Amino acid sequence: MANVEGYELPDELYYHREHMWARVEDGKVVVGITDFAQKLAGDISFVDMPEEGDEVEQDERVGTIETGKWLGKLYAPVSGEVTARNEAVEDDPTVINRDPYGEGWIFEIEMSAPEELKNLLHGEAAVEWLKGEIEKHAK
Repeated sequence: MANVEGYELPDELYYHREHMWARVEDGKVVVGITDFAQKLAGDISFVDMPEEGDEVEQDERVGTIETGKWLGKLYAPVSGEVTARNEAVEDDPTVINRDPYGEGWIFEIEMSAPEELKNLLHGEAAVEWLKGEIEKHAK
C-alpha cells in the first residue's frame, strides 16, 4: 500500500480522477471513494448511490455524498450494471470515514467493458495523480 503524504492508496486498486476507486473481483468492480476524498469531506452524513439493476456508463455521475457542509458527486469508474449496494453505508455513512477501502465500499458494478480499466489510474500513475491533488487542495 502506498502512503502519499498521509493518505492511503492501495496498490491493487484502480482510481478515477474524481476520487473514486475500483477493486476488480471476478468481472465485477467494487467501488468507493478514496481516503483523500473522505478526509477532505469530513464526517459523511448521507450517501445517495445508484440502485441495483441500474445501467451506468464510465464517468457518469451516479450519486452524491454529503457532509454537513459539503456535497460531492459519485461517478461510475467503469460501465456496466450495478449489482450491489452497501447497505451498511446507507445505515451509517461514517463507515466510509472509518474504512474507505474496506467496509466503506459503496456499490458494485458488473463490467460491460473491462477494457475501460485502462482509462483509470493505477500504480505509479495513481501516486503521481494524488500528489498533484494534494498540492492543488493545499492552496
